Amino acid sequence: MQFIRLLIFGLLALTVVYVCVSLYSRSVRREKLEERWDAAPEGDAVDREAYIARGMEEYERSLRKRLILLVYVVPVVTVASIIYLIN
Repeated sequence: MQFIRLLIFGLLALTVVYVCVSLYSRSVRREKLEERWDAAPEGDAVDREAYIARGMEEYERSLRKRLILLVYVVPVVTVASIIYLIN
């Protein structure tokens, strides 16, 4: 019973961490896109929004987005390894 409780609370905590890291990474990417647009020659606001939207679509398919899933994998593998080695 204690193991199931650990598993549930651990996954809830990892989900909170994943959401926070994911939101932070998205905001940093969006900020970089905005800075890159601002540094480029002048354009209108519609082009800016399209540029940022296109950049965010690329981010959604990027390796960085997938690497954030390691927030789940690394702790689970670590705890499973420790449990296996102790027993």
